[in-house]
Amino acid sequence: MKLFNKRDAAQDTPEPAPPAKVGGKGRATPKRKEAEARRLHPVVPTDRKAAKAEARARRDEAWRLQDEAMRTGNERYLPPRDKGPVRRYVRDYVDARYSVGELFLPLSIALMIIVFGFSSTGSSGLSLMLLLGLYAVFFLAILDAIVCWWLVRRRLYAKFGVEEVKAQGVLFWYVFSRCFNLRRLRRPSPQVRRRQYPS
Repeated sequence: MKLFNKRDAAQDTPEPAPPAKVGGKGRATPKRKEAEARRLHPVVPTDRKAAKAEARARRDEAWRLQDEAMRTGNERYLPPRDKGPVRRYVRDYVDARYSVGELFLPLSIALMIIVFGFSSTGSSGLSLMLLLGLYAVFFLAILDAIVCWWLVRRRLYAKFGVEEVKAQGVLFWYVFSRCFNLRRLRRPSPQVRRRQYPS
């Protein structure tokens, strides 16, 4: 009678086959060095002239699209300062009304020319009156811009809600700068006619 020890028993029993892998990716996992080498690309392009020309072409195209958007009001290519329905509403409202600030720039240039003309002739009283008139127009334009902001803010709160309007930041300076600019020089260009207020 032959006795088997544990080692012989372990050698005689066949080892179970490893379970077949289901749903593999079908390719070997790349080594870390290979993966890193694949991701590497030169920091400096090989053809600098071509890369420079390509970057300039991209920049020129971006400027062209933005300039066109400034004329047409296309929201997609407007700068972040002018994007969004709230700012579009502000622009349309300011462009629909007559602002005293529109007259300030041409009037100030004309009055300054007149003041310098009268100061050379010795009419200091008249030039002082004209200068005071210019200051009066300036303060009236500021008051008009404040009234415009107050009116447009009420409309914005009613249309978009207080939270969305406050999320846009300080819109007063946006209204103020547009009120003091000549209508034809405003950017983005006005998209509404006079008295055509947004709903």
